[in-house]
Amino acid sequence: MKKINVQMFIFAIALVLTLSLSAQAQSGADTFKSKCAACHGADGTGSAVGKKMGAHDFTSAEVQKMSDAELTEVITNGKNKMPKYGDKLKPEEVKGLVAHIRTLKK
Repeated sequence: MKKINVQMFIFAIALVLTLSLSAQAQSGADTFKSKCAACHGADGTGSAVGKKMGAHDFTSAEVQKMSDAELTEVITNGKNKMPKYGDKLKPEEVKGLVAHIRTLKK
């Protein structure tokens, strides 16, 4: 039986996780474009319509400091004028949206 090089094993695991998160963020970007950009803007800073309705700037420290669980809660159940998407999106799509929102920080 060959010994597994621990460093190579850790590198391989890290690579798989990185690629998985990258794919998740890309999937989230596609969902964001179709479901969120109308109000939150393509870059997450808010569209003209969204700003009038009070849509949050996803690049702001206020949004970026929210936990993944808090963002998931808002996406799933809505908040204020934000509609709920829990009945329209699968849990993995919500997770992808959260991953994408994390890429929008200033």
